[in-house]
Amino acid sequence: MNLDFLKGKSVLVTGGTGSFGQRCIRTLLENSDARRVIVFSRDELKQSQMLTTFAKYEDRLRFFLGDVRDLARLNRAFNGVDIVIHAAALKQVPPLEYNPSEAIQTNIIGTQNVVDAAIDQGVEKVMLISTDKAANPANLYGATKLCAERSCISSNFYAGGKTRLSAVRYGNVLGSRGSLLKLVEEQRKTGVVLLTHEEMTRFWITLDQGVELVLNGLERMKGGEIFIPKIPSMRVGDLLKALAPECELKVIGIRPGEKLHEVLVTPEEARHTVELEDVYVIFPEFSFGRDLVSHLNGKSLEDGFAFTSDKNTDWLDEAGLKKLLDSLK
Repeated sequence: MNLDFLKGKSVLVTGGTGSFGQRCIRTLLENSDARRVIVFSRDELKQSQMLTTFAKYEDRLRFFLGDVRDLARLNRAFNGVDIVIHAAALKQVPPLEYNPSEAIQTNIIGTQNVVDAAIDQGVEKVMLISTDKAANPANLYGATKLCAERSCISSNFYAGGKTRLSAVRYGNVLGSRGSLLKLVEEQRKTGVVLLTHEEMTRFWITLDQGVELVLNGLERMKGGEIFIPKIPSMRVGDLLKALAPECELKVIGIRPGEKLHEVLVTPEEARHTVELEDVYVIFPEFSFGRDLVSHLNGKSLEDGFAFTSDKNTDWLDEAGLKKLLDSLK
């Protein structure tokens, strides 16, 4: 991964104390010549811990306490920033079904605040971290992330080309805080692991792969694209059996707002999507007055194409899962 394009840049990560944020901050500090790396989050404890963890980079690392719901604070934080990676979000599906206003305040209004502050402060590039649940959403979390995507992409209309805004969209992250791996670790102690449905499938990606997708997207983007990684799928039941072979699997039924299978590219989006070696790139159906497609030499997709977790041609078996898990160590 070549990060030469970040040399001399000031990069800010919202939600910088989360699982993705911390891995991204580490990558930026260790592997790039970014002039300044800024953590923006509302978690003062984790910021304090990160300050200790990354003490040797204190000349380049900055911390901003703040909430994406606070536009004035974002305007202050974005002053002099070249690149914003927007990872701050509320993400847990069941709690957000019962607390819809909180999801709307952070994921929709917070994202619009990030967009407005970036444009007003002259930020060069903004990259939103989205989710497969934003494609044909079946729950509030997915719907708020779809709104966040549309907010970022459509804002290229009035950014005047001075600020470019794009997004990445990917699936379940192995090893992140609150991930299935952490849950299984706790459930194994009881001898029973809970499964919602025998046929449920999901896309799987590691934190490092997610960070690489974001940074590669930042280098390639012109503004308006949604970058989708070509990542494998696996049945959740097979994953649980591989992680806890000694445990009983107890089927409890699909939870509120949960899909049986996930989608990363819908048939409607496929009509304006190109395929590259490592990613699919969804282009907006409007051009913002400039050519977006020709800078990426991708091939068009067949009519009716959809990138779904159940019809994926790249399946994880137990050996493939072990390889992914080994990469987390």
